[in-house]
Amino acid sequence: MFDGVARRYDITNTVLSFGQDRSWRKLTREALNPKPGEKVLDLAAGTGVSTVELARSGAWCVATDFSKGMLQAGSERPVPMVAGDAMHLPYADASFDAATISFGLRNVSDFRAGLAEIARVTKPGGRLVVCEFSTPVFAPFRTVYMEYLMKMLPAVARAVSSNPDAYVYLAESIRAWPTQEQLAATIAESGWSSVQWRNLTGGIVALHRAVR
Repeated sequence: MFDGVARRYDITNTVLSFGQDRSWRKLTREALNPKPGEKVLDLAAGTGVSTVELARSGAWCVATDFSKGMLQAGSERPVPMVAGDAMHLPYADASFDAATISFGLRNVSDFRAGLAEIARVTKPGGRLVVCEFSTPVFAPFRTVYMEYLMKMLPAVARAVSSNPDAYVYLAESIRAWPTQEQLAATIAESGWSSVQWRNLTGGIVALHRAVR
């Protein structure tokens, strides 16, 4: 499915998010706070646009994604790219100083196993940031948002995406995703400590931070 949306994935995300995706990437980098000389895993990196943002810090950042089509679509970006399954990462224990996964944890078939696997490849004391769609905190806004997801999002995707049917799955997966509190509890149960979160855009997106 992700191979099928790779060609126009980045522009589709920008249109569907009304340009908010750029701000979310910047805020993710700031929350992770990568430093020069550190090794950073960008998991579910897609075409690597998020990895390029992270690499602005001077850290060594590697894009890893299950979809080879996504990595191929971003192959001209100046970051290393590795195909890999989030539940069976091709890295040794304690390989990274920090790790992040943006809008990809929902797509791991067992996301709890994915969180534990990220913990395995992160050094003790290393940092995690999960940027993911979440639950708007203001009830009237939440109602409007869910209507957009289930009705407008697929319609917009038909106009701009190379595989609009995939965005029906996107809407359904967001609606079924745990709340901020529920995800924080799951992260804490998966080998991480000091879990905190911050709502972005009224809770449409949440940044969860944790320490290995």
